[in-house]
Amino acid sequence: MRDVRMKGFAERADVEEVAAFLREQVRVLPAEEVALLECVGRVLAADERAEVDVPGFARSAMDGYALRGEETFGASAYNPIAFEVVGETLPGSPYAGEIQPGAAIRIMTGAPIPDGADAVVMAEVCSEVAGRVEVSEAVAPRKNVGAVGEDIRRDDIALRAGRRLRPQDAGLLASIGVARPACVRRPRVKLLVTGDELLPAGSRPAGVHIVDSNSVMLRALVARDGGVDLPFEILPDRPERIREALKFADADVVLVSGGSSVGAEDHAPRLVAELGRLDFHGISMRPSSPAGVGRIDGRFVFLLPGNPVSCLCAYEFFAGPTVRALGGRSRRWPHRQVRLPLARKISSAVGRTDYVRVAVEGGSVVPIATSGASILSSTVRADGVVIVSREHEGMPAGAEVEVLLYDDESVDEGSP
Repeated sequence: MRDVRMKGFAERADVEEVAAFLREQVRVLPAEEVALLECVGRVLAADERAEVDVPGFARSAMDGYALRGEETFGASAYNPIAFEVVGETLPGSPYAGEIQPGAAIRIMTGAPIPDGADAVVMAEVCSEVAGRVEVSEAVAPRKNVGAVGEDIRRDDIALRAGRRLRPQDAGLLASIGVARPACVRRPRVKLLVTGDELLPAGSRPAGVHIVDSNSVMLRALVARDGGVDLPFEILPDRPERIREALKFADADVVLVSGGSSVGAEDHAPRLVAELGRLDFHGISMRPSSPAGVGRIDGRFVFLLPGNPVSCLCAYEFFAGPTVRALGGRSRRWPHRQVRLPLARKISSAVGRTDYVRVAVEGGSVVPIATSGASILSSTVRADGVVIVSREHEGMPAGAEVEVLLYDDESVDEGSP
């Protein structure tokens, strides 16, 4: 490996090349059983086939009276038909007998339909007095009756593998008796933050020291993408300490924040190459050009620049899709997208991918003035980003662009 410290990159890989490499190398992690109450947000690892009908019995769709539907034919407000009320059926407490002709059973929503009945007439068109109910509206057989298997039938595939489970999906699993669905294991992510100048998050900046903000941002991004954050500490810029930390065997992904560039104290690239493979170092993008990707004993290692915006950018392009893919999720960026016109031009260069912070104002896209990779506040002022691909030499004012929004909440898109 060529040591680029204090020399610079002889060449840089294209963003598309690195992304294609990761698509080819990443495999979904194995499955594990997950408690039903903890499965929301997880990715189903195998099809869930129903072993029962839901419902397993014919049930009432409303409060009213269960009876033989054909016996109500001809009933009207002017000519009600009377039935003898012989009992009651409630959810979980069925009527034990069989309904005979001319009889009706008081029934509640969700209660089982008694033997001999095939319809339910709603309470609103009935009048019960002294053990008899008068029905003033006809109901056809099977009216207001939920059939066996109406929701899910035995042997149906209730949910397919690869689905990210939502609250209603968990409810459906509960309804068919699944207690521990098989889900893709969540990726374990080890975060290594390096730098002699760093103070722990929560500290106050002092003198020539700055507070570590990258770990706070990265931990939130990992959680967003379905990963599990492993314990971390801020490491000094000493090769032996970084080397030992890179050997951490329990992780699926290692994120190295800082020490990835070409300075004298940027040890991580050389150490990754010595311990495993440094597949890429130096990428044709702005910001984040010193980013890198490697592997150590099957673990993916992402070298994320210490400058906060570069760190965010490199994570979004490379580490984020990998964490999501390992956990069975889509590699696509998890951002809402809108297409809007540019208020003013974006400058770029052919052969380089640009991550441009933008604001949405009055239905137009306004590039944030600063381009500094250390200005984290620029991402706070921004509503999102525009990605300018390597084929374009910027974008002119008025061009319609795709904006990847940082927030799920709506922004000013020019709607009244």
